[in-house]
Formats: sequence, structure tokens, C-alpha cells
Amino acid sequence: MAYLLRIGGTAAIVAAVVVQVQRSITNEEAGTGEVEFVVQNFFSFFTIESNVLAAVVLFVGIFTLSKRGESRGWSMIRAAVTTYMATTGVVYNLLLRGIELPQGATVPWSNEVLHVIAPAIIVLDWLIAPGRRPLKSTALWGIIAFPILWAGYTLARGVLVLDPRTNVAWYPYPFLDPNISPNGYFSVAFYIALIAAVIGVVGAGVLWVSRLRRRTA
Repeated sequence: MAYLLRIGGTAAIVAAVVVQVQRSITNEEAGTGEVEFVVQNFFSFFTIESNVLAAVVLFVGIFTLSKRGESRGWSMIRAAVTTYMATTGVVYNLLLRGIELPQGATVPWSNEVLHVIAPAIIVLDWLIAPGRRPLKSTALWGIIAFPILWAGYTLARGVLVLDPRTNVAWYPYPFLDPNISPNGYFSVAFYIALIAAVIGVVGAGVLWVSRLRRRTA
């Protein structure tokens, strides 16, 4: 079951990412032609970065799945990616469903894979795949490190890199854009704090699951 889940999950995520980036490139080629900028934007979405990490984890997991317990470091990586993907699913379905990506029209099935199916797969993998190690609650600091860095990168890039098509700052999600948020950076700070809280709660839950029982078979 775990083998099939990881093989299928890897294939679905890779296909969804490739198809969506191809659609974005095609749309841009037919428009202003800023393909390089659009591709950079595409891989600046937390959703895409999380899904790429999930595909890597699932793919590597195909070859590491065994009766022996996995390394604690690998369990930590899996826990982090599970947290990011679960958060992606929660945030998307609460805040972003129905919002069109700035690059152009989305591919419907790809969108569902990246925001609903892939998060469900990675969470299920965490629950049922053998080998995960129990992780202490202090591991939560390691889990939240990447989202903090991503938020800093996103805000800095928005200020420093202007969209050559519009000559205005570009942000991956509307709620992170201080120029259109109701109260500017105060609204942005609120949403970042809210997402950080969700990541913290989800991460704590993921770590708690790791300690339920040691799975070695």
C-alpha cells in the first residue's frame, strides 16, 4: 500500500506541476513574453515549493521503504513536508479557492492535485507508512524555519523585484501584497501570523502522531 501511495503520489504531483508550468509559459508566450519572470514567479509559490518537496520525499521514500526504521533526520524531513502540505491544503481551501493564479488560467485537475489530492496523499503516507521515528516537540522549530524564510524571501522580493509587465511589485498571494491589503503591512503581518499559527498547530499534530507508536513493520 505504501509503495503504491508513494509511486502514485510522485507521478501525480510531477504531472500536475509540469502541466501547470507549461500552461503558464504558453500563456505568457502569447502575451508579453516575460517567460523567465513567470517561471520564477511560479516556483515562488509556497504551494509549488511544498509540492516539489513532497514529490522528492515520496520518490526517495519508494527506495527507503523497508521493515527497518528510517533515520531520525529523514523522519524530520517527512514531518516538515507533511506539515507544509497539510497547511497548503487548509490555507488554500479557506482563503484561496477560486482565486486565479496571476500567471494565467489554471489547469483544473492540476490545481486539485496540488491543493487537495497531494496534501491528502502526504498526510496519509505519514500515517500509514512504516519506519517513521518518534520526534520531540522541539522539532517544531525546525519545521517552521522554512516557512519563515519563505515569508522573508517573498516580502523582500516583492519590494526589490518589479513585474516587468506592469512595473509594480509582485506577490504570490493577494493577502501578502501590502499594496492591496486593507491595512497594508498590518494586514500582511496578521495573515503571516495566522498562517504561522496554522503551521505551528499542524506541525505539533504531525509530531504528536510520530510519537503514537514506533512503526518498524
